[in-house]
Amino acid sequence: MRSSPRWLAPGLAKRSLDEFKRFAKIALTSEAIRAPTTPFSLLDFSDPETVLDCKTMSDADVGGYSSAHLEQIAKTSSQPAHAHFHGSISTDLPRNRPQVQRTGYAGWRNKDRLATIFGKSLWDLDPYTYLAMRVKSDGRKYFVNVQTESIVYTDLHQHRLHAHKPGEWETIFIELNAFVRTNHGEVVEPQTEMMRQKIRTVGVSLTDRVPGPFELAISRIWASNHLEDEGITADEGKHAARDVKGHVGPLQ
Repeated sequence: MRSSPRWLAPGLAKRSLDEFKRFAKIALTSEAIRAPTTPFSLLDFSDPETVLDCKTMSDADVGGYSSAHLEQIAKTSSQPAHAHFHGSISTDLPRNRPQVQRTGYAGWRNKDRLATIFGKSLWDLDPYTYLAMRVKSDGRKYFVNVQTESIVYTDLHQHRLHAHKPGEWETIFIELNAFVRTNHGEVVEPQTEMMRQKIRTVGVSLTDRVPGPFELAISRIWASNHLEDEGITADEGKHAARDVKGHVGPLQ
């Protein structure tokens, strides 16, 4: 039997050791039987490699004219190291693809994580209450997207990224049970609970279909059981389904 190239990909030993250390920490701190008290890091953009492990998407993939870029910006005296998500939205339709009837979207997400000796790498967020992000927004209508190891591969769980201080760094907490299940831009009914034990990817999309430039800075994304920053309140997602309705385009 031949091993797959993905299984033999460089870094298998390091990824497996990191996963073993994570399991050992859970066992030693008894976090498997009680709610974790420490944050669980998902994406930390202070590491340039994190950006390389992400991919961008836009309607340019189907012939449209929107653009999307994700770059790592080094730490300065005034801001942390972060990923700079930027580009431009266009609602023009491709000239030679009459089947494409709607454009005007862009996004990014982490790539599927490589396997370890323990199997496929998935994030288990079941012990956590919130998905947290440290961001600086331009105030446009961004969505946070979560993909799971779902039976329906194209399912996407979404929640509006409500920035309260456009142009300033802020921490946003979103309750994990407030995400809304969608498929190809439409809210799926009946809703089913997100498989929080098997998270494949997280990312952000822009779907407001307002032509022009955009930019969003993200320094890190993590899971938590606590509102760690003074003055921060959770976005409970009371209007999540309403916000998601009308989402545009495939962003898988």
